[in-house]
Amino acid sequence: MRFKVIISTVKTDVADRIVDAAKAAGATGATIVPGRGTGIREAKTFFGLTLEAQTDIVLFLLEEHLVKTVMKAIAEAGRFQEPGTGIAFVLPVEQVVGLESQIERFKEEAREEYI
Repeated sequence: MRFKVIISTVKTDVADRIVDAAKAAGATGATIVPGRGTGIREAKTFFGLTLEAQTDIVLFLLEEHLVKTVMKAIAEAGRFQEPGTGIAFVLPVEQVVGLESQIERFKEEAREEYI
């Protein structure tokens, strides 16, 4: 089995929406990590204090055949075509442990897709 990870950074109010869209597209779950970052636009200031929007980093570990479908779903749910809404990218995964309980389900889904 081959796995990939989709990493997405979004505003905190969008994270649940993209997770729900990913699950509807076949993802089994996600990990959400709070974060902060900088972008092309300047951070807003208020009386000399910098106000940074909080960001969530959402990680989806997926069997390779689900990546395109899930990526499309989260891009639409997160409205990534609009500036400043978020980004997502895919990285290959070399090894995975801890998914033994789900491996049989992954194999069955892969078989069904090729039938």
